[in-house]
Parts: sequence; structure tokens; C-alpha cells
Amino acid sequence: MTQPDALVSIVGAGPGAPDLLTRRAEDRIRSADVLIWTDSLISPEIAALARPECERIRSSTLTLEEVVPLMIDRVRQGLRVVRLHDGDPCLYGALTEQICGLADAGIDTEVVPGLSAYQATASALKAELTIPGLVQTIVLSRAGGRTGVPETETLEQLARLRASLCLYLSARHVEEVQATLLEHYPADTPVAIGYRVSWPDQWLQVVPLERMAQASQERGLIRTTLYVISPALTAQGHRSKLYSPEHDHLFRPQR
Repeated sequence: MTQPDALVSIVGAGPGAPDLLTRRAEDRIRSADVLIWTDSLISPEIAALARPECERIRSSTLTLEEVVPLMIDRVRQGLRVVRLHDGDPCLYGALTEQICGLADAGIDTEVVPGLSAYQATASALKAELTIPGLVQTIVLSRAGGRTGVPETETLEQLARLRASLCLYLSARHVEEVQATLLEHYPADTPVAIGYRVSWPDQWLQVVPLERMAQASQERGLIRTTLYVISPALTAQGHRSKLYSPEHDHLFRPQR
């Protein structure tokens, strides 16, 4: 896909490993004149894929009011600008604010998706998060914390579903999270705790829900941590109908 002129490419860098970039994401990084990257969350190996002459701007110490004018300025100089986010920019990435700020300046954007941490975690565990007859819903959310969540999306409301629940940005509140979840999930529900999944120093462990807080605190986890709470993580003996000889569909009619 050819990159249009006069726009900012907002690119998902995936969970950490450079070889988990999409081909489009790598293309945008390699062709960038300016790379504004979330250096606190993205591997330097990924930023290093940009050409030597590319201007690299670290954004970990910058506010939105500093980042958006930088992008506007470089685009108006005729430069190809890539705003590089960890994971997928459509999840907890301040995407809307950036697109709106650029649009106000008459600058278009494209968004390049990235693999999210919950997908990398499930893959590392060789686990399917949607098991027939057990759980068919995946919820992506976070603890309320300082910024809060809508009342209809409190952790208590979500936990009532007893779905495969993937919690971002929640390690600092793990004791409160565990207490809330235990009101709805059984104490032995498996919880995958993933720290920097796909990075060289990845730590990934499955513990019972009742040990979620203890295990996190023993590792000193306060950031770059994902929790996947799901009965699917230890499911056995549940077969999908998709490939069952008794199940017919458009491409495999009943014989």
C-alpha cells in the first residue's frame, strides 16, 4: 500500500518484539523522515528500523500539546511523519485527540493497527480465549485508577459477565482488582500475568485468581503488565462444532 502525501501515519508497534510488527507498520517506519515514538514502551530495536537520517523524537516526556505541533510542523515541511505507539493505537493510545488536533490543522492521518498484548499473551500460552460452551466473549478494559471509567463499565459490572477479561494499566491497583473479581469469579479461576510480553525479559505466569495480587507484588509489577482472567486458560475437552462431522455449513453441506 502506497503511503499518501501530507499526512501523519499513526502506527502500532505491537507488544514489543520487532518481528511482531505488521508489514505495513515496518514499511511506514522504514520510510519515515520523522519518527515520534513512545520510547518508554517501545523497543529501541523497532525505532532503529528507521533510516539513519530519520529524525527520532522521544515522546515519553512530552505532552499532547507538544507532540501535535511537532507533527504539524514537520508535515508542513513536506516530511513523512510517523507517530509510533506501543501495541495497537486504537487501545489506550490517545488516538482521537491526536487525529482531531491534526484535522484542525488540515492534516490527514492514517492508522496502522498493531498486535495487542492480549493477543501476544494468549499466543505465548498457546491458549484460545473463546472456548465453545465455556466462554465466547473477550473484554478489554482497565481498572478505574486516577482517570476513572464510565459507571456502566466498572470492573464489578464487567466481572459479572465472567468472560475472558483482559485488564491493561491495572497493576498498581491489583489488590482492589482481585477483591472485586473474587466477588464474581471462582477463586481458582486462572489468571495470566504478563510483564513485557514478547520482550527479551518477558515474564509470564498463570496463577489462581486468589493469588493474583500476591504474585504481582512478589515481582514488583507496577507497569507494562497485562492480566488475562479466564476459565479458558485451563479448559480441556471442549470441542468447537466448526470442524465436527455433525456440523454442516455453507462450505461443508450435510452428506
